Amino acid sequence: MLFNSISFAFFLPIVFLLYWFVLGKSYKAQNAFLLLASYYFYSCWDIRFLALLLFSTGLDYFSALQIQESKSESSRKFWFWASIGINISFLGIFKYYNFFASSFQESLVLFGIQIDLYLLQIILPVGISFYTFHGLSYIIDVYKKKIIPEKDPLAYALFVSYFPLLVAGPIERATHLLPQLKRKRKFDYQQAVDGLYQILWGLLKKIVIADNCAKYANQIFDNAADFSGSTLVMGAIFFAFQIYGDFSGYSDIALGTSKLLGIELLQNFSFPYFSRDIAEFWRRWHISLSSWFKDYVYIPLGGSKGSKLNKIRNVFVIFLLSGFWHGANWTFIAWGFLHALYFIPLLLTNKNRSNIEIVANETFFPSIKELFQIGLTFSLTTLAWIFFRAPTIGGAIAYIKGICNLSLFTFPSVRPTYLIILIILFIIIEWMGRRSTFALGSFNQIGNRYFRWTFLLFLLILIFIFNSPIEQQFIYFQF
Repeated sequence: MLFNSISFAFFLPIVFLLYWFVLGKSYKAQNAFLLLASYYFYSCWDIRFLALLLFSTGLDYFSALQIQESKSESSRKFWFWASIGINISFLGIFKYYNFFASSFQESLVLFGIQIDLYLLQIILPVGISFYTFHGLSYIIDVYKKKIIPEKDPLAYALFVSYFPLLVAGPIERATHLLPQLKRKRKFDYQQAVDGLYQILWGLLKKIVIADNCAKYANQIFDNAADFSGSTLVMGAIFFAFQIYGDFSGYSDIALGTSKLLGIELLQNFSFPYFSRDIAEFWRRWHISLSSWFKDYVYIPLGGSKGSKLNKIRNVFVIFLLSGFWHGANWTFIAWGFLHALYFIPLLLTNKNRSNIEIVANETFFPSIKELFQIGLTFSLTTLAWIFFRAPTIGGAIAYIKGICNLSLFTFPSVRPTYLIILIILFIIIEWMGRRSTFALGSFNQIGNRYFRWTFLLFLLILIFIFNSPIEQQFIYFQF
């Protein structure tokens, strides 16, 4: 069930009405209902994968209790590594087995050895990377005694399976979400209105920006050899806005939906294309994943402490893992490698935390220096997106080679005027709302309600005009 589908447009109001007006007196009844709704939501993709989700949930719930009750350190370690190993094994089999088998097979060919390894003909379970990371963070926190195990199986199951975040995040922490599930929720009108605004903005990002950019990005990337360098640049820019609109749009809808139910989820995006360096970009892009790797991989490795060699090693580990998390393809690893190269100079010169606050926080316009920094960071990010989008490393290199010639200085042959206008309008709205958690976060503070309603109507008309009759999936469902 897609967030941008007719079925979800019926599903959400039904859940909302039953949740508040039938079950509102008992948070446990609300939790039970939300869990059933979440399992139904997930079953709409493929009911066979529900068994895997249930197994993963039961494994981590039981393992955490065993870790807590173990009398010896060896027993604690056994249950910890059993849970970690089984979770990663499932992720490895479904997501990475064919990649490793094919790569091993191809590497042997270089030595003149021909073997045929069996490849699995299976579908990647939707959301497996996200709910696996929910479970992993929970088990690690229990093992390190940062939290005590959750004894209520209903609350824990909902933490893992909560439908707004189940398929594509954000990656929640037990310390943030579980306490909200263990207390009575009261309907907050302003929170619900804020949620509706965020859903609206998420739908606009997906339907108006991402899906329209996808049409031209696909056309250019799929026929790169036929286009000039300037057109290839346009294709890369369109993809940059496609993936941002698509993924952050999903996150906005997820957070907005959860606000309707009185539950706050972790912010996943904070206007990343207004970043002044790559370090700031990663503090603002896919925040829940970046912070997950920082807390559970980067810091345990030593983080930014120790020798320069250790610092460089840790940076490469974290970015290569981030790339590999996205998919079983060398292109994602190359994408992560590029970002590591971008990040290391900032780390070694202690400038990786130079830009903490949002750009031009006290003024409306950025300075010339800030504008240059934003442009440079966006350019570097867009270059890396080429590897993310291309099917192969060779395809990405060929795409970049196609840019680097005199045709770069010609007019692009693909330059849809309507889409360029939409992107400019989108950037303006994001810029004006950059001090909030999402672009319309401060919308209620606008005093003139006629302007507010006119603007909301305008956004709804845009969504209606550009809504495709064919439901378009979100990019991150494949991860």
